Amino acid sequence: MPLQKRDKEFRLPKISYLDFKHTEMDRVLTVLFSRIQHQGYTSRLWKGKPTTIADFREHFLQKKKLFRDFDKYPDVFTRWLETHLLDLVNRGKQEEEAVAAPRPLHGLTYRFRNPKHCRDYGASRQIYEMLKYGRSGKGLNTLQRLKAFFFAGVDNVTDRVDDTALIDVETQALLGLTASDVQSDAPDTKNEEASYPPLCIGAADLMADDVTRLLIYKDFIPRSVMVDYLKILLSFHLALYHLRVMKMLPILVKKAEGDFICGHGRCPMDPQNGDAPQGDCPYQIALLVDVAGIPGTHVSDLATRSADFHYRRIPPFLKGYFVTRKLDEFSKHLKTINRIPQVDLPLGEVLELQKPEWKKERDIFFGQRRVALLETEEDDSIRDPQLETIYQLGLDDFNLYMECVYLLASNVPRRNLVNALDSLLLKNRPGALLAQGRAKGGQRRFILDSRLLEVLLQIAVLRTGGERGYHTAEIRIEEILSFIRERYGVYVDRLPDGEGFEHPSIADRESLRGNTEAFKSKLREIGFYQDLSDAYITQHVTPRYVIKSEGAIQKAKARFS
Repeated sequence: MPLQKRDKEFRLPKISYLDFKHTEMDRVLTVLFSRIQHQGYTSRLWKGKPTTIADFREHFLQKKKLFRDFDKYPDVFTRWLETHLLDLVNRGKQEEEAVAAPRPLHGLTYRFRNPKHCRDYGASRQIYEMLKYGRSGKGLNTLQRLKAFFFAGVDNVTDRVDDTALIDVETQALLGLTASDVQSDAPDTKNEEASYPPLCIGAADLMADDVTRLLIYKDFIPRSVMVDYLKILLSFHLALYHLRVMKMLPILVKKAEGDFICGHGRCPMDPQNGDAPQGDCPYQIALLVDVAGIPGTHVSDLATRSADFHYRRIPPFLKGYFVTRKLDEFSKHLKTINRIPQVDLPLGEVLELQKPEWKKERDIFFGQRRVALLETEEDDSIRDPQLETIYQLGLDDFNLYMECVYLLASNVPRRNLVNALDSLLLKNRPGALLAQGRAKGGQRRFILDSRLLEVLLQIAVLRTGGERGYHTAEIRIEEILSFIRERYGVYVDRLPDGEGFEHPSIADRESLRGNTEAFKSKLREIGFYQDLSDAYITQHVTPRYVIKSEGAIQKAKARFS
């Protein structure tokens, strides 16, 4: 049965700005730069900019001051461009290889993106809106910090390069490209969607706090490494946010209203609370990770069960998403007939349109939709057996229409959502929280890749206080395990309470002990862990970059005075 376009419409920014397609964080970051520069808008693209590898090569070679004698080694220079400066699509396929944008090492690279290949599918807008709505102005402060970091070395008014700025050679090359070759830049305000607060404001606060903490290291970590850290961290938070929303939305739809506890001033999440950063939030999620990442072990089976539990939330989430989207369309109809005020209803009030007092208008509106849906059939005597079963349930017009639409239109969104989650969880890539076997039908399981663990450790070893607002300190193994468990819902040494698990068996406990040992081994591999003896109290995580506290600074000054 073919559907009309309005029946298949799915995306609703009140829930998420994502188009739910495979996303690449390099391109997300590139488009995010334009939003940071233009207060939430993307930028207009100008003609005449480099678009191919050859264009960029010729353009850079004209910068004799920066690339002296590089023209003597064209092959080497081209390889350097491809591997260090340019984000390519279809890499390695000569006929299909193309430039999406320069690598996101500096904020101004967004001006040279290729819109055909540099698509972020709404991810940059989701990040920007989450940070913008962070409580107490902390999210806006984080946006300013991101701007200061990514747009370093360029005057914000004149676009002139600051020759005294200390930056790496790749960023210096990109600055040589951008500063003198873009004469104008303006926000693109056409067809821009309305701004909506995130469904979970606590998750936005957590993202803002983590990004702020990570940027404390900007003077200690090489710029390219910091950019990779930020890509991993932002992808991690986008994934956690949508896993949480997948749990929230079906419950809110069933309640036919928003949740009182999720109000802007009532959300119990507090990232500054070291003991209980998520408070008593009823929508906490829990992910059991296989740290060793070895398939076929008992702990990998547990991690597979955890991933399967979360991915099984996709069908009810999609159904709730369709219901919310169609109710939002119904709210627009009610405004046209002056049944409600001419305002854009927030999500909670949209869901309240399921209540009995709206039944008459609801049945008229969706009854017409249902009739139009039937008229799209060429032969009404030939009907999908599943549709026939739905018609025999005796549902009212609204629920009958929703069941039919979900049955006929959910396959593509379901496939896209799986791909989106896989990409946000960085499946089988550096920084991954998810792995899947290469064989067809391989099962997904949660893991904790070394790069992601490294990013989380940089945040975990920070304490408040110090000349930068934070200082680093050693942290015991049980403290780091508690940190990632309480702050992010990532479980290593114990089973989550619920979220697909019950009481642990003896085999479960043994596997979890092995998982903890694998966690320690991974800490040794990345250079954070010291165990001076068998005494548990001497086993601790040591900061890689030392940022001193106020007390340490004062002692150092006194020692040298």
